[in-house]
Amino acid sequence: MGALRTPRETWIDAGLAALATGGVDAVRIESLAKALGVTKGGFYGYFADREALLTAMLDTWEREAVDNVVEEVARAEGSVLDKARLAGHLTFSGDRLLPIDLAIRDWARRDAAVAERLRRVDNRRMDLLRDAIGTICSDPDEVEARSLLAFCAAIGSHFLAADHPGRTREEVIARAGDLILNRATGERPDRGGT
Repeated sequence: MGALRTPRETWIDAGLAALATGGVDAVRIESLAKALGVTKGGFYGYFADREALLTAMLDTWEREAVDNVVEEVARAEGSVLDKARLAGHLTFSGDRLLPIDLAIRDWARRDAAVAERLRRVDNRRMDLLRDAIGTICSDPDEVEARSLLAFCAAIGSHFLAADHPGRTREEVIARAGDLILNRATGERPDRGGT
């Protein structure tokens, strides 16, 4: 009966929330049941064990972090570069995906299977960047370097504690994006009309 009252997705969401706040060690069936206000018996109506839940959590994260983002970007208006910026914003600036993504990166340092999943997700993200940056640059080495810089800036900015005298972090990140995603890196893009 508990399984019917507590949907499978609710267990997955609770697991992702625990992962985001406490890492993979915080994803415990008993703790999740307590947080949901249910008995842990309902859990076993959906999952054979904790590993099955962890796999379902990774599947959900991959779908939300890549598939859903790609679909939303495809529907968006604007240039390919605007869409690349949107993909980064959707992935690395929200309250849901960012903490999960960072927790999975930490988890991947200790789990080879998770590291392989992260590599697959990151490769798909890099492909999006390569496609976007390839529209302004034909040199494959420069495309790869700019893609790497864009990805590192998106992730690394969440770990950097440095100040930016006279500028906000958002201003510096926006300027870094302009430098990476615009062909004429020495010129500031016109922000007036587009």
